[in-house]
Amino acid sequence: MSWIKDLDKIERFLDKYDKERRFRFKGNLKLRFEKYEDKILSKIVDEAAGPYLNQVNKWIKYFRDKIDSLKSRDSITDILLSRELRSFIIDPKRHLKKKIIFYFHDLLRGILSLDEFIEKAYPAIKTSLRTNMRTVYQDWILLTILDYILEKGGYIVYPENNVISLERSKMQKLGWIPPNIVLRIRGWGYISIFIEAPRPVGWGDSVELKNIWKLYTTLRPDIMIYGGRVMNILNLSSEPPVKRPDLIIEVKELDDWYKRVREVRGPLAKPLSIEEWRSMWIEGLWSGLAGILGVKRETRESVKRGRGVRLKDVDIVRLYNRFYNPRDMIVITKAKTPRDIKKILEDEGISVYDNIGFKPDKLINVVETLCEYAYSDDITIRIDGKLYEMIKEAAKSLNVPEEDLVFEILERGLKEFIR
Repeated sequence: MSWIKDLDKIERFLDKYDKERRFRFKGNLKLRFEKYEDKILSKIVDEAAGPYLNQVNKWIKYFRDKIDSLKSRDSITDILLSRELRSFIIDPKRHLKKKIIFYFHDLLRGILSLDEFIEKAYPAIKTSLRTNMRTVYQDWILLTILDYILEKGGYIVYPENNVISLERSKMQKLGWIPPNIVLRIRGWGYISIFIEAPRPVGWGDSVELKNIWKLYTTLRPDIMIYGGRVMNILNLSSEPPVKRPDLIIEVKELDDWYKRVREVRGPLAKPLSIEEWRSMWIEGLWSGLAGILGVKRETRESVKRGRGVRLKDVDIVRLYNRFYNPRDMIVITKAKTPRDIKKILEDEGISVYDNIGFKPDKLINVVETLCEYAYSDDITIRIDGKLYEMIKEAAKSLNVPEEDLVFEILERGLKEFIR
């Protein structure tokens, strides 16, 4: 570890200028400390994630190019990312350094030993890297599908302001689960898209928390598609606690995704009371303050939660299919998927589109499948340009609403046509 010698330098600096390890420097001392700190953190990130950083930058370029392409359309005002992802794609290395800065300060304060720091910092970097790369690829897939639909004359119905959000932060505080996007596909109808949607809604007391607890523990597919304009999928009286989706899309960015093992907690986790919830929150807050103040405190027995089951990703995909029972399920993989893995999934009715990479044309069949689930019980006509100006002037001269005039024109024209 090439940064150990630099660690000795920064500790000597602190022994001279900041024995209490408050890190409240000003002026030239502040610049010197930040220089020492940044040098060490950069080396740590290079050791933990160096081999992947070039790949990360390539993925980010594909993703940013897709965002820029969509934002250049008149039909999209903006695309919102989570604070986490936004920070990552601006400067991935700086983002990863921020993930370990508090661990580093605890090391300098003596709260963590060198071994304890390494045990915490290196996994934190790798976890953040994997999580954000996964999100980058998943969002690129979704935006590419959206781009195809808009290119074919589709348009956004919801949100009405045409600001697309690729996260669910604050979306469910009102006690319902709204879509991220509702699209009108020309010649097909509407589809409603929910990204990692089965997440908790707002609650106020232990009774409400108990009722919505299943939303904390339920299985969470990448993307769920519903035909029609579906503005709320919450259904706490059922299991799972959301309406049955028409289509589930799972996205796999790793070359060996099928070898990956994850813990699925699901219904094994017992509900917490509001008192236990607040106790856990305060415990975390106090532990953080104790670290900053450089004091130690005894830890109480933590609230025990049910243990989960460790499953391979292939089995988790199959579990999603059985649990939600969608009309159709698709797995999209960046790399080529072995034949035996594809057969396992296809035997359960799950379609696999593999070796997609960052090639938009390979998603055409996915878009066609998605269109099959679009649904509409009405016809929406978009009128703009010169024709709209003519209708606007006519409605004004007749002193009638524009919608009423259009309806009258269509009704009379249709009757004449039928004759």
